[in-house]
Amino acid sequence: MHLRVTFVAAARSSTPLAERFEDDRPLDQAGWAEVERVAADLLPLAAAELRYCSPTPRSRTTGDALGYAPLVQLALRDCDMGRWRGLTLGEAMAREPQAVDAWLADPSSTPHGGESLLSFIYRVGGWLDTRPVADGGHIVAVAEPAVIRAALVYVLKAPPATYWNIDVRPLSTINVTGWAGRWNLRLDGGAPAQSLRA
Repeated sequence: MHLRVTFVAAARSSTPLAERFEDDRPLDQAGWAEVERVAADLLPLAAAELRYCSPTPRSRTTGDALGYAPLVQLALRDCDMGRWRGLTLGEAMAREPQAVDAWLADPSSTPHGGESLLSFIYRVGGWLDTRPVADGGHIVAVAEPAVIRAALVYVLKAPPATYWNIDVRPLSTINVTGWAGRWNLRLDGGAPAQSLRA
């Protein structure tokens, strides 16, 4: 018995440098344009048995715009950043440089008064482990890039610092397969074997 979970990264609500911790802004114009551009490719995922999303406006809107009608999952919320909520990384660094350095260096630290990176990773992993398993079952989850990064660290059983080395682009998809405690990253697509010989 195994399950396939396809994570779809929410469309953007700002430029990368303007992204804020726990950003709750709706899709911006570029985000809407991205959704329109990829909608035909991502629409087939609406056939998944279960469709979920992070509680952020951009995740919900992305899921609705793609025809998923997703159910909000609080466990898929972004990391609780405490008093840094709403700040960019640069703004937090300007206000509390030593605290930001400590947070980046130690995944169990909470200098912002919120949730540690380690707790965030295990929260998202716990959500994944409690999904109902049916042989060949399929779930789609539209989530913030941070949530998908946390899920990948959990699935790969990678050191928490790996989180900082994963780049999740808006509207990208990542598949994981398996069941509680035994997940695999699944990469789909690519060139046919014949073209790889050239």
